[in-house]
Amino acid sequence: MSVKQSRPQTLGALDAAAYPARSVRAEMRRNLIAHLRAGRALFPGIRGYDDTVLPGVIHAILARHDLILLGLRGQAKTRLARGLIDFLDPLLPVIAGLPLREHPLAPLSPAGKSLVAEAGKDTPIEWLEPGQRYGEKLATPDVSIADLIGDIDPLKAAHRGLDLSDEEVIHYGIIPRTNHGIFCINEVPDLAPRIQVGLLNILEEQDIQIRGFPLRLPLDVMMVFTANPEDYTNRGSIITPLKDRIASQVLTHYPSDIQQAAAITADQSWLDRGEDLPQVQITPLFAEIIEGIAFAGRRSEYVDQRSGVSARLSIAARELLASQVERRLMLCEGAAPRARIVDTLQLVPAITGKVELVYEGEQEGSVKVARHLIGESLKAAFDRRFPAPLEHRRGAADEEHGPYSPILRWFAEGRSLELSDHSDERGHELALHAVDGLGALVAQYHPDVDPVSAVELMELAIEGLAQYSLLAKEDSAYGAQYVDMLSNMMQDISGR
Repeated sequence: MSVKQSRPQTLGALDAAAYPARSVRAEMRRNLIAHLRAGRALFPGIRGYDDTVLPGVIHAILARHDLILLGLRGQAKTRLARGLIDFLDPLLPVIAGLPLREHPLAPLSPAGKSLVAEAGKDTPIEWLEPGQRYGEKLATPDVSIADLIGDIDPLKAAHRGLDLSDEEVIHYGIIPRTNHGIFCINEVPDLAPRIQVGLLNILEEQDIQIRGFPLRLPLDVMMVFTANPEDYTNRGSIITPLKDRIASQVLTHYPSDIQQAAAITADQSWLDRGEDLPQVQITPLFAEIIEGIAFAGRRSEYVDQRSGVSARLSIAARELLASQVERRLMLCEGAAPRARIVDTLQLVPAITGKVELVYEGEQEGSVKVARHLIGESLKAAFDRRFPAPLEHRRGAADEEHGPYSPILRWFAEGRSLELSDHSDERGHELALHAVDGLGALVAQYHPDVDPVSAVELMELAIEGLAQYSLLAKEDSAYGAQYVDMLSNMMQDISGR
């Protein structure tokens, strides 16, 4: 006999003590307390919120509150809301065949009460799992009362000869159909004010009006909302009475440091692709560079800080970087399953669609801003590993003694460095080792690194000098060329 068949199928076979008709908030509170006492991990997969966001969510559940999660995009607000189902019972019995999920021991609608009165112990029941008890809607200006709460079905009224004020002619919307569950409305300020009034009635008065007909409907729904703080606090975006009745407000945030952000991205990225190619290795350096792009965007004057920079940017960038390495593996025999600094040129598509630009950014253009953010991240990674090069510019008094002088002198003698994302590993390494002083620089500041990491740092050092305008860099579709800055400037002048 299957598990489903072994469950009681009628009211008479239901153990009332095992499945009492408790409210969803009481149910969640009870299960949360059990989780806390057992030391279970809450909201698995959510990182960086243990001491900031999660306490507020936990307190709201213990207080039986509806809550709103306020934060910029990409701060796991929806994921947090969906994680609330972990505090629901594994199974919930409801009367079978009714539009509202009604507990057989406490029917809600006239139809439910009538069915239980007539069928008695033979009332059919069905079972809901936690995932079936969660509803979600993205708020948009065109969302209607009919979508969320319900509307009158005139055909049903005519067919059955019922008055339009009869509850039997109502076609219920998504919120009543989530009775005994959790319902989340994302970006609630985008709802029209009259729709917000309908939510207000559900939260506070437990009544609704459909086409002017009042209906007392004691729904059992935990309401969760998400919003951008800028929209939520702006007068007129959300009606004050609704804001007042959302009992708990929890603020979310972006990761506080790059290591924490990299761990989140690693959890969410698709890198284990299961093909006949070697597993792509994203080293700590490249994980840091990817997260640095998002961090740079969150402080950039070109990016709208009211919108934020989603963690999805980092996830998309890591996946694109892995795809770039895969492409090289397929096109170039002898390539290794590792990323190169030159590969970061291919991350622009992960950025351009995920940052909202201010006027100055629009003037620069999305591609140029994306390249700027990549450059800022590379420069920051360079700064964390090598000394500041500004004091060692060409012509400085201590040029002969600066750590970058042999490298800059090599380029000043008319040489150039070309790095391609199509070259094999041996060719890539030889090109870097050909630059005088580059290997010695890495050995001086990172004497204990392995040979693979040393190559990464050599390429990072060249890129860092370019970011500080000590070398000129020309990007191409498949790589980059580094040359002496002064010679490049003179060539530009003579070519005009």
